[in-house]
Amino acid sequence: MVGYRQVLGLCALSLAAQALQRSSLPISELKKQIRGANQLSARDVNLQALYPEYNLSTPIDHFHNDSLYEPHSNDKFNLRYWFDAQYYKPGGPVIVLAGGETDGADRLPFLQKGIVYQLAKATNGVGVILEHRYYGSSIPTKDLSTESLRFLTTDQALADTAYFANNVKFAGLENVDFNPKKTPWIAYGGSYAGAFVALLRKLYPDQYWGAISSSGVPEAIWDYYKYFEAAAVYGPPACVENTRKITDIIDKILIGKKGSKYVGQLKSVFGLPNVTHDGDFASAINGGIYGLQSLNWDPTQSSNGFFDYCDTVSSDKLKYPKTESLRKSVNELITVAGYGSELNTLSNHVLNYVGYYAPNAASCTNQDQDECFSTYDTSFYSQDSISQSWRLWPYQYCTQWGFLQTGSGVPKGQLPLISRTIDLEYSSVICRDAFNLTGPANVNAINKYGGFGLSYPRLAFVDGQWDPWRAAGVHAIGLPERVSTTEQPYVLIDKAVHHWDENGLFPNETTAELPPAPVASTQKKEALFVRQWVQEFKNKNSHNTVNEPAEL
Repeated sequence: MVGYRQVLGLCALSLAAQALQRSSLPISELKKQIRGANQLSARDVNLQALYPEYNLSTPIDHFHNDSLYEPHSNDKFNLRYWFDAQYYKPGGPVIVLAGGETDGADRLPFLQKGIVYQLAKATNGVGVILEHRYYGSSIPTKDLSTESLRFLTTDQALADTAYFANNVKFAGLENVDFNPKKTPWIAYGGSYAGAFVALLRKLYPDQYWGAISSSGVPEAIWDYYKYFEAAAVYGPPACVENTRKITDIIDKILIGKKGSKYVGQLKSVFGLPNVTHDGDFASAINGGIYGLQSLNWDPTQSSNGFFDYCDTVSSDKLKYPKTESLRKSVNELITVAGYGSELNTLSNHVLNYVGYYAPNAASCTNQDQDECFSTYDTSFYSQDSISQSWRLWPYQYCTQWGFLQTGSGVPKGQLPLISRTIDLEYSSVICRDAFNLTGPANVNAINKYGGFGLSYPRLAFVDGQWDPWRAAGVHAIGLPERVSTTEQPYVLIDKAVHHWDENGLFPNETTAELPPAPVASTQKKEALFVRQWVQEFKNKNSHNTVNEPAEL
């Protein structure tokens, strides 16, 4: 039995395996992102002891000719990184994992046994985790006010990453020339960082010889209602159908009967009578369908919440006997919403849906329900000290990336999987109240580099077939398929979700089933084409003829 708050907890548990978060988090969840609110796990402590952290003094402002960054700054900040050179041999590459929108320390497992470890070992290279400006300890300003956050743009962070390649000296390897003219630099990123490294390869080809974009989202989209497309297409059909019908019943009450007694009756059925805003109420009872992103092939990083939810809402039998007392009220709501002819089948489905989310109300103790579930709190949003790290990714999506996951964006005539009360107005509350941004994000700042059509030599795109973020990338359903070559790999991992190729296991953890064959095959392909890219660099520098790209 996994409710909204439990789903969010599982998402946080597997943060290293999952990046882009859902929009419209309640204030109670944003508070958990305040710096210092979370204690380091034993794993984090051990990894940080294993991999010492380093810093490179980096310009705060790379673009003194761009008025966007006025007033300009001549100061520098410490850009944090970690590296592992245990497999390095002369001529080997530097493999850089872009940290993305989280503390860079969260990415250390990929240096220990994930994709960075695998590629560094396969190529005799140096593995690096590079933190994104403003995240973790790579903070360039004294606070996180909207004015200070003007330097938090993807372009500035990309310039950091190029500056790093041009200037870093690895401890113990100071005598090695790692200048990009002498050493191939290969970037890897997953999710937002996947789009990031794709842009990096295009904008800084002289610094980064190649890049792998895993679950990359190069098409910035303000209204990202297609987040739920993967669940609709690949989820269990009965689960999808029942979720759509139940969501429609909820909307027929919240929207169609707004102001009537039935709205209060609906909220009371779910034990949430005191949630003021309809969007907050709807958001508190939709976490199950979000669970698809939390699936991972690695059991230690995965949540089965999506299928638990689907089993619950698809069952024709009553799974929560305590909800029987609500049947009369639920049946009335079903009938008022226009589904009276399906009462015999829908009644238990709705009651199971209610029972599934019952822990939400039960979890809200010692607070009123708005304190637990509301996204509205102007005094909270006004906080901008350096500890308020919840401001960072919302600032990025409010200004440049979008990805607001709405129900209202679903075309008329189609039933959404989340309520239409979750619209752009509701989902952008944080943009207005935290940053005084009243319009949509400037997605053209990202999409001008190619969006869905982005391609470049030695730029690989790897995606999961079931990934909710696939619809913002080059493997989006409906886009023309590309031919996969060594020069431009194009790989869709069967039945995979969010950057599944990034995870890895120790040799003694590997079994016949883990990693699953599609993931293992993809990781072998990645090692193969990166080795070929490195050889191509060596051939170029020695003036040898480069072979034509072969199909993968």
